Amino acid sequence: MERETVDLLQPLWRALVVFRIITWGFACFGVWTRWDGIVRPTGALLQLAVMGIWTLISSLGYSRRWGRRNTRLAFADLIITVGCMYATLWAQPLIDIRGGASVLTSVWVAGPVLALAISRGRDGGLLGAATISLALLSLRGVDNASKILSNVQLLLVAGLVVGYAASTMRRAGDRLRSAIAAESATAERLRLSRSIHDGVLQVLAQVQRRGTAIGGDALELAHLAAEQEVALRTLMSTRPAVLADGDRVDLCGLLLPLATTKVDVVVPAAQVLLPAATADELVAAVKEALSNVSKHAGPDARCWVAVEDLGEEVVVSIRDDGLGTTPARLEQARVDGHLGVSQSIRGRIADLGGTVAVRTAPGEGTEWELKVAV
Repeated sequence: MERETVDLLQPLWRALVVFRIITWGFACFGVWTRWDGIVRPTGALLQLAVMGIWTLISSLGYSRRWGRRNTRLAFADLIITVGCMYATLWAQPLIDIRGGASVLTSVWVAGPVLALAISRGRDGGLLGAATISLALLSLRGVDNASKILSNVQLLLVAGLVVGYAASTMRRAGDRLRSAIAAESATAERLRLSRSIHDGVLQVLAQVQRRGTAIGGDALELAHLAAEQEVALRTLMSTRPAVLADGDRVDLCGLLLPLATTKVDVVVPAAQVLLPAATADELVAAVKEALSNVSKHAGPDARCWVAVEDLGEEVVVSIRDDGLGTTPARLEQARVDGHLGVSQSIRGRIADLGGTVAVRTAPGEGTEWELKVAV
């Protein structure tokens, strides 16, 4: 139901239904005005009847969700429309058509071109226009190609313009649906956050304080309460990472879940948008840096991850207050085959065209600075 309310293509489908009905009326009027020149009037009436029945069927289909979502109806429309064009032979001999007699379908034949343009975009519209144009050329003959050139141009332009507009509106509809979903999720998260803050978080904070004060076995309980408090706060602050178009993501939304009792993640209030592949590699490098902290910085070390959006580039800093080391030891680790620094951090960022800087000293912790272009 939600998808239907944000279907921006619906007005185009409704316009197509109206176009189909009106152009069938034009075809009927054209037969009436040329009645005396039609060789087999009964064939013309039969052709109009078939066109009318298909207009009704296709209009009902395009008015329903199944007809709009399934492109098979548009392709069936194209095939039947071409058949109706050839059905002009029921009313007029081929020699008369090539001599100048009208193809009785008139502008009604543009219907499937528009349907394919709406359902399949620019390529669908051009495919429909080319098919109808070839059918018209086969009826008129190659010698009359110049006479149908304006009709062919109109069909191609209609397929191109409507197809482009439909593709643009479809992308806009996807973005709108994603925005509505994100807004709903954010509103629900805020509602739950208020309830959690007023209840669960206060209880966990109290357990942490009392367990620390009592000491002994209660320290483990205090530690578990602290971990769960951080996990809940992280969940409350997490925001969607993927945008509507699916190829750019919010780096902050990917980094926030990395927060723990020993890791603080600080991000801007606004989204920091990066290509999905770039963001994934950057997050993987940050995880490797955090893994190094847990392995080498000492059991009591704390770590801070900060994100800065500088416009043309993004800087991610990972700093800890652990034991630290020396640049020479980092280089020796690389030589000895420890690939965490050389490949998982430096290698990933280098592949992205970014730079890595590290500052460390014994007893002063370690700070990584990762820079990538936006």
